[in-house]
Amino acid sequence: MPLYEHVFIARQDLSAQQVDELTNQFKTIVEGLGGKVSKAEYWGVKSLTFRMRKNRKAHFTLLNLDAPPAAVAEIERQERINEDVLRFLTVRVDELEEEPSAMMRKVDRDRERDERRDDRRGDDRRGGDFRRDRERRGRDEEEVGATGDAT
Repeated sequence: MPLYEHVFIARQDLSAQQVDELTNQFKTIVEGLGGKVSKAEYWGVKSLTFRMRKNRKAHFTLLNLDAPPAAVAEIERQERINEDVLRFLTVRVDELEEEPSAMMRKVDRDRERDERRDDRRGDDRRGGDFRRDRERRGRDEEEVGATGDAT
């Protein structure tokens, strides 16, 4: 069977539980038509580049599908009918990624970066050096002003 990556965008005013129900609904459609959903990732609420149907943010979800074309066509038909789905995109791929998608890796990378940043802030070395440098500069400027040797 062909392999697909399917992403759909749901309205921002839905709860995460309602988006999960939508995902389960699409999974049952695929499984009912002889396909399989190998991975479903909820990417969270993200800001949109432009407004879609008066929404500035939306829930993003990725489905990795191993399904016949009829199942994908039925999912897309259901999403066109559903008012909660703003947009969707299905791409046929040669193989599916088993590890987390790029969006999920980005979240992990951002979390690690924030943790490293918090560790550095805990040392408070930079703040002390910065204050000392500023005090030295102030003294140097006073000495130059007192001797009149401004170059």
